[in-house]
Amino acid sequence: MNLLISLFSGAIVYAVSVMYAGIGETFSERAGVMNLGVEGIMLMGAVSGYITAVNTHNLLLSFLVVLLTGAVFGLMFAFLTVTLQADQTVCGMAMLIFGTGLSGFLGKDVAGVAANLKFENFSIPLLGKIPFLGKIFFQQNLLVYAMYLIVPLAMFYIYKTKHGLYLRALGENPAALDSAGMNVFAMRYAYVIFGCAMIAVSGSCVSLANTNFWSSGMTAGKGWIAFALVAFSSWNPLKLTMGALLFGFISCLGSNLQIYLPSVPTEIYSALPYVATIVAFILTTGNFRKSHTAQPAALCKPYDRERR
Repeated sequence: MNLLISLFSGAIVYAVSVMYAGIGETFSERAGVMNLGVEGIMLMGAVSGYITAVNTHNLLLSFLVVLLTGAVFGLMFAFLTVTLQADQTVCGMAMLIFGTGLSGFLGKDVAGVAANLKFENFSIPLLGKIPFLGKIFFQQNLLVYAMYLIVPLAMFYIYKTKHGLYLRALGENPAALDSAGMNVFAMRYAYVIFGCAMIAVSGSCVSLANTNFWSSGMTAGKGWIAFALVAFSSWNPLKLTMGALLFGFISCLGSNLQIYLPSVPTEIYSALPYVATIVAFILTTGNFRKSHTAQPAALCKPYDRERR
């Protein structure tokens, strides 16, 4: 029983560390802007939050710095892709390289330095006492509890509100929105900045909640898993949650199998979630499916008013 509780609660923690990035990227791609720099922005969120925690011992300030870091990267990316209409793939790779390198440089002075400050687990009164389920769902940290609200709010916003309709139209036919008097450029700026801020929060989950240290490259490919989950989920936050939980479970299962099957190289267990990501990505996006893709029609296509 304890093993199952550890396995499922660990899967939720892992899932949340990629879900913030996945939901942020979902909003960005729904707006027609694809960001391949998820991993680099996650690392910047992780290091900026940790540096602030080490120097100020203030968790709230650390979280605000994480949001600001993500927003700044979002502003840079939006300027390149929306205003200058540069190639989104190239700009995303540039963000990846820049964020990865800059995070390693900024974090070298706090590598191995204990912040003694993190989002600690706490039990929700009454709910935390529920047998089995209470220990899995209601004895987590604040970032996990916040995700319990963010997913239904994201679903409601995208599919049940007027602004959600505008968002979907922004990724499908921005010219129609422009003709209706909407500011396509301002809307894309807003969603890209929001998306990058959420991606940075995913990085802070790793350095300020799941662990209590900083090391260069500590996100270890979680950004790419989050990016793949967006396509895997057909740009749907609820499906993204299911996918993230699946990959979280596979990751935690591999960690536990090391105890019972120590003869198997640890690299194989570490590779399991990434192999699963590749398989799922092929199954959900491959041309052999001969089915309609849910990908926004205007994704990766710069909008130019003069070419309407």
